[in-house]
Amino acid sequence: MHLVKKIEIIANSFELGKILDGLDKSGVNGHIVIRNVAGKGLSGTREDLDMTMLDNVYVIAFCTPEQIKPVVENIKPLLNKFGGTCYISDVMEVRSVRCVASM
Repeated sequence: MHLVKKIEIIANSFELGKILDGLDKSGVNGHIVIRNVAGKGLSGTREDLDMTMLDNVYVIAFCTPEQIKPVVENIKPLLNKFGGTCYISDVMEVRSVRCVASM
């Protein structure tokens, strides 16, 4: 197990490409995108929208603690301009080790 940072971004799906580019520029190569996210936040409920381009996405990514500063520098201006939110937390990564039994 080792410490990593978990990045959670909730934003308008229209800005997804810019967000993923920002993560890439920060050196964060992997991510998970969950589309059509509904919920209620500071801007109110976002579940009754009929237009696909206004749907929210939930992006999850993981990185080393050293990568957080570039992530914030690349993502914060996008969120300030286009809306959305980002949460960063400490988590432990557990990797499974594939064992091959010797015969």
